[in-house]
Amino acid sequence: MNTPLNYCLTVIIVLTVLGCKQPVEQPEPQEEQRTSVEMVTNYGTMVIELYNEAPLHRDNFINLAKHKAFDSLLFHRVINKFMIQGGDPDSKNASPTDTLGNGDAPYVVDAEINTVLFHQKGALAAARDDNPEKASSAMQFYIVQGSVQNDSLLDAAERYTSQNQAREYYANAPEKQPLLDSIIAARNTGKRERYYQLMDSVLNLALAENDFTPYTMPDGYREVYKSVGGYPRLDQNYTVFGVVVEGMEVIDSIANVETNPLDRPVKDVRIKTVRILK
Repeated sequence: MNTPLNYCLTVIIVLTVLGCKQPVEQPEPQEEQRTSVEMVTNYGTMVIELYNEAPLHRDNFINLAKHKAFDSLLFHRVINKFMIQGGDPDSKNASPTDTLGNGDAPYVVDAEINTVLFHQKGALAAARDDNPEKASSAMQFYIVQGSVQNDSLLDAAERYTSQNQAREYYANAPEKQPLLDSIIAARNTGKRERYYQLMDSVLNLALAENDFTPYTMPDGYREVYKSVGGYPRLDQNYTVFGVVVEGMEVIDSIANVETNPLDRPVKDVRIKTVRILK
């Protein structure tokens, strides 16, 4: 989800950062006084509640919506059983042959990754590139479709999150840099078996450290993933800042459209309007 900056827009940037990554018991998002957003597409209408636990992303999205920044943009990247992605300003007047996904506003939003918010079906989250701070794209977002999970899949996702946390644990350790570079090289060259072997290696090294704690998926997450569905492998890696509360079927309709080899829908899926309801 690469998002180079090339689009100018007047914005309100909130400077307070919410950044709790420590495990907590039975995390539950607070529902009081959430802002609701209506997103009208040519495949139907969704109502999205924005989480107060991600105030930077919430306020940024509200400001962009008030300035009509999302109106007439496309869902330019659609992967069935994964997610639908939109918000590229270059998509507004794009021709059918244009390659999309590189447009954005001229700033990023600090990461607000915490244990309260996760990638259940309908989750609204911010796209980003591979920056080490996990700062988010200002405009590009995705809505999770995913699929219903079982315990075996959730155990694998839990380990995958721990592997990513192990990489972050050693980010400032020069002696581990060759291993980290090898992981990136294996991923970028499509050597999946090698990539997973190296990810296991870095996790096993971290587990031998006294101050490293692997990720444990809360039971509440597991129940939602096994009933509603989602994409747990993204947890603790991207900022979730909202959830679809009406129009879940619209996600499925968009996710099932025909796409080209770059995952762009063959027939445009357009966001007609995004407006604040309350």
